[in-house]
Amino acid sequence: MLTKIDLCSMALLKLGEAPIQSLNDDTASAQLGRTLFDPVIETLLTMHPWRFACRMFKLDKTADGYFQVPAEILRILKCDGQVVGDRIYNNSETLDVWAIARMSVESFPSYFVTLAVTKLAMEFCIPLVGEQTVMRMLLALYESELQTAKFIDSTISSSSPIADFSLINSRF
Repeated sequence: MLTKIDLCSMALLKLGEAPIQSLNDDTASAQLGRTLFDPVIETLLTMHPWRFACRMFKLDKTADGYFQVPAEILRILKCDGQVVGDRIYNNSETLDVWAIARMSVESFPSYFVTLAVTKLAMEFCIPLVGEQTVMRMLLALYESELQTAKFIDSTISSSSPIADFSLINSRF
């Protein structure tokens, strides 16, 4: 099972730096991991509808007449309502929301781990190494890994059938 420390250490190793033992260490590497890990991972999760991070949420209306977006939702992909900040307005009493959710590191598939490690290495590069050439190499690697990860994610089969699609129904 991978942890935040493992991913940060793998990113540091890509830069030729020593791995960390804790995010609470008093080192520049640990401070970068502590500061940048969550924003970098959340950005990666929200930039694409990764199948492993997509969830259906069933929301109930609050007493004030709106639906509260749960804190675990990073990005709403589909809902029947008007999204304003962390609220959704709709006349119904319940609402289904298809969204990208925060995920624990342990649930990341290997293709996303590889991508996340490279992105973290990019973020750590200038503060730790200060080399533009290393940064450019990491950027090229990141772009390649992003395309690969998106391809792998898109080819994972979906077990849900197409329901009530008029063009398919008309063929039969």
